[in-house]
Amino acid sequence: MAQPAWQDPEPLAIDTAPVPQYGSGSLADLLPTLAAGLEVPGFTAAIPELTPARRNCVFLIDGLGWEQIKAHPDEAPFLHSLLPTSRGGTGRPLTAGFPSTTATSLASVGTGLPPGEHGLPGYTARNPQTGELMNQLRWKPWTEPKAWQPYPTVFQLADAAGVHTAQVSAPMFEQTPLTKIALSGGSFLGRLSGEDRMDVAAQRLAAGDRSLVYTYYSEVDGKGHRFGTDSDAWRGQLMYVDGLARRLAEQLPPRSALYITADHGMIDIPFDEQSRIDFDEDWELSAGVALLGGEGRARHVYAVPGAQADVLAVWREVLGEQFWIASRDEAIAAGWFGPTIDERVYGRIGDVVAAAHDDVIITASVNEPHESAMAGVHGSLTPVEQLVPLLEVRS
Repeated sequence: MAQPAWQDPEPLAIDTAPVPQYGSGSLADLLPTLAAGLEVPGFTAAIPELTPARRNCVFLIDGLGWEQIKAHPDEAPFLHSLLPTSRGGTGRPLTAGFPSTTATSLASVGTGLPPGEHGLPGYTARNPQTGELMNQLRWKPWTEPKAWQPYPTVFQLADAAGVHTAQVSAPMFEQTPLTKIALSGGSFLGRLSGEDRMDVAAQRLAAGDRSLVYTYYSEVDGKGHRFGTDSDAWRGQLMYVDGLARRLAEQLPPRSALYITADHGMIDIPFDEQSRIDFDEDWELSAGVALLGGEGRARHVYAVPGAQADVLAVWREVLGEQFWIASRDEAIAAGWFGPTIDERVYGRIGDVVAAAHDDVIITASVNEPHESAMAGVHGSLTPVEQLVPLLEVRS
């Protein structure tokens, strides 16, 4: 029945938000499934469509979501040709997890745990011990890594079980806290060029009878943030990474499976006031808010003590048609961060969580000038951000 014109529109219902497929088809399920196939103790195959292989390589392309590959067959002919192989030949994607952002997704990949357990629930999140916002990608302000994320990585457990384990990435990532808590275990081999990374990844794959190798490329995401996915710069990076994937696939040693995936997709947001809502200039949204965390399409809102209910009500009233607006407990109950939440993680989640439904972001022009100027963004639960490939090549 149509709503009478004189009534205010209803906010988006929380149960209409797509929930990531934790436990059966999310990024957090990939490495545990591969580890189970390699007979690493303590793991079971969470993605039932995958067939075990003795040598497994994961190539993660930062920012290259499922819908971007589907939409660009000319720029990515090799990757596009592999779409029917995704998720064990079902032709279906995985889900990244919430929020669909790099720090959260890389922690999910490396630990095999959802955000509610590994504890990196966004680009920035409040540290309950200090009351400060913690940037979990840049690790600022400094926080003891093992206290923030205490679980072992799948790579560490695989290495301890005798699997030949390696990460091949840019040298600058070797000593970062995010690498230490999410992707460490076995050998780290730093290589500057994408071609060298593909070649070394293939060599490391062949070096063991049972192998688990991870390699990574970041610049598709970098160009998307700066110029948008409708730019020549972004399309050039897509063409380049398509060649890298082909190069690696052509070098696979026998008994290998290559899985090409991503940490999130990306969406371009117009530079206008309707599409970019500036928190720092909006007295309604900022009233009662102590800290604004997360990122433009997946916000953690931390209220001053006693103002939680008022902040939730105002954010629902102002943004409820464009964002799924949930209280902390509602977002947890809906399963946005996974089936369980560790006690140490609970306070890192916002009193209010805002996940974008429409093509809109919440910027912070004063406190986040760099992020507010990005053309391409991500973070929410929509398919363009959430769905990631799991393309497969076997030898």
